[in-house]
Amino acid sequence: MQRLAMDLRMLSRELSLYLEHQVRVGFFGSGVGLSLILGFSVAYACYYLSSIAKKPQLVTGGESFSRFLQDHCPVVTETYYPTVWCWESRGQTLLRPFITSKPPVQYRNELIKTADGGQISLDWFDNDNSMRYMDASTRPTILLLPGLTGTSKESYILHMIHLSEELGYRCVVFNNRGVAGENLLTPRTYCCANTEDLETVIHHVHSLYPSASFLAAGVSMGGMLLLNYLGKIGSKTPLMAAATFSVGWNTFACSESLEKPLNWLLFNYYLTTCLQSSVNKHRHMFVKQVDMDHVMKAKSIREFDKRFTSVMFGYRTIDDYYTDASPSRRLTSVGIPVLCLNSVDDVFSPSHAIPIETAKQNPNVALVLTSYGGHIGFLEGIWPRQSTYMDRVFKQFVQAMVEHGHELS
Repeated sequence: MQRLAMDLRMLSRELSLYLEHQVRVGFFGSGVGLSLILGFSVAYACYYLSSIAKKPQLVTGGESFSRFLQDHCPVVTETYYPTVWCWESRGQTLLRPFITSKPPVQYRNELIKTADGGQISLDWFDNDNSMRYMDASTRPTILLLPGLTGTSKESYILHMIHLSEELGYRCVVFNNRGVAGENLLTPRTYCCANTEDLETVIHHVHSLYPSASFLAAGVSMGGMLLLNYLGKIGSKTPLMAAATFSVGWNTFACSESLEKPLNWLLFNYYLTTCLQSSVNKHRHMFVKQVDMDHVMKAKSIREFDKRFTSVMFGYRTIDDYYTDASPSRRLTSVGIPVLCLNSVDDVFSPSHAIPIETAKQNPNVALVLTSYGGHIGFLEGIWPRQSTYMDRVFKQFVQAMVEHGHELS
């Protein structure tokens, strides 16, 4: 890092001499302007390299998992260089949906029935053109779980599918009830504490391809749901491994952080309106259970959860629901290898709530904690359109587990 800083200083001096000879007009012609600009650039570069670009913290509960990741998923030990002009948490979070590309994906939709008479929409990317795994019965399958109101159309999901396609894998996206355009057949939606629908999906997918390697990746609330499922079921799952990204570990801490004035203005209120819109489309299904007029007046996620989600799933209070929804309390029971990527500057999941000490108690768990990256941000490069650090972690980890997972047995 010091070597790079020295190189930048030398380069700035050479640029200054060159530009002072080439430009001779106005402010810049005096050389003072150029010196100020180049001096600022060098100072910023030194600050960036010393304070912003850092290696992530790798926390594991066992030496074998740590060695495995260092050998087969080296990105988790490499310096993460956030986008130099956008490394702040809120900037990364807000920018990602707009700046990252949306690779074209052709889905095959499947609707499956649930025990209560409802239906779940699955979007399949079969990857039948895979040259590496031509036999569909053994083609590795990645189950993807989007965030709070997300679907298979989210850019981060499309990127994961594109990367899986490069590896020759098949993907299936689990869309939560009522959010992907399908009809809601019963008065029930979803929450990250209730894992029944996820259990149904995992059983269904595994029954179709029992001989294929089967992994899952969850983002934000999808990751919370996945961790709660794994914490409940332990090792009795057909999944061989899982990855989560930007999960909220403690729902109380997440809610408190998002209710700070600036975070409420930038994120909380918007997400609340998204939740209201998703249930209002099926308003006629809920009128006997909840006061929908009261629900539509909610101004925060906590108010929405108190008036709708906790009532929908039979919790006595909002505190009971938030306690049950927090994945940190089940982390010690996870029975398969799980990699969890979080940024410590994520306003959705404050750093003090990340269960570092709990993770150290489970040899199946690895936390990868970056200093910057925001919530599902992890932008890197000058113009971070095609790939993010999160994408690289996802690709290396799933490939490592498919090809070398037997080393952890």
